[in-house]
Amino acid sequence: MIGLSFIYTLGGIVFAAFALLSARDQTNPKRWGNAAFWGLLALSFLGGNALGDLGNGVLVLVLVALAGFGAVGRSHPPTTDAATRSAAAAKFGNRLFVPALAIPVTALAGTLLFKYITVGGVPLVDPKQTTLVSLALGVLVALALATAMLRPPKLASLQEGRRLVDAVGWAAILPQMLAALGGVFALAGVGEVVGQGVSAIVPDGNLFAAVAAYTLGMALFTMVMGNAFAAFPVMTAAVALPLLVHGYGGNPAIIAAIGMLSGFCGTLCTPMAANFNIVPATLLELDDRNGVIKAQVATALPLLAINTLLIYGLAFR
Repeated sequence: MIGLSFIYTLGGIVFAAFALLSARDQTNPKRWGNAAFWGLLALSFLGGNALGDLGNGVLVLVLVALAGFGAVGRSHPPTTDAATRSAAAAKFGNRLFVPALAIPVTALAGTLLFKYITVGGVPLVDPKQTTLVSLALGVLVALALATAMLRPPKLASLQEGRRLVDAVGWAAILPQMLAALGGVFALAGVGEVVGQGVSAIVPDGNLFAAVAAYTLGMALFTMVMGNAFAAFPVMTAAVALPLLVHGYGGNPAIIAAIGMLSGFCGTLCTPMAANFNIVPATLLELDDRNGVIKAQVATALPLLAINTLLIYGLAFR
């Protein structure tokens, strides 16, 4: 049965390739730091289960140390020159979008069809992971199509991938780190403490106030943590489940789904979401580091209000 192990193995191989290419890149003064960072990440993907909790914890601390002391830097690996790319663009035109569109098409097809495919009575793909497996397959299909169409140098795809992750740097793994931190907070009982505080503030019987406390709390906690996945377990345990679901009989699917969107409103407004808001400003060389955030606030606040109304109007019918 194909499941998450397939995706972790695929990701580990890619990061291991980035590490090897980084170590060979003599033009990058921080090549050994890059090699160590992506190599350790590859190790976590390929052998995380064998390392155990303590081993993975030490690995994460080393990753943080490498990033914190500035050991990871940008690279500029040579792949194809501007003239070659311009010629390919003129030759293929809109067909260049075919590989990119292959990813969502494959993901959708796999999600719908894999549940009907079995081998010896056992599903070929883990039914719980069909979307993720299909997405990974879509990336492989897109890579094969792009390679067949463009005939790039053998290592061009890996070198371009390395250039991109080196440009993003440590922020590439920030969502995973913050999601894990959210899980730690939930296990530590932070949600219960927050829930007690919200219960003391929200008037009894005021459904709208309880909904607003959840959506606003999701946005604010996301702004602090930098990621809605970190805020979700805390605020859901603190407000959504005890008040909205058990207290008022709300639909948990609607509350959780729109609540996550409320958290994303906070993502649009915080520099803590570095991979979304600070890295783009750096890559685009904007004069204002917070320029992306300032452009998004006018969208985030009305959307947060709409999400609050949607939960209030749809989840308690």
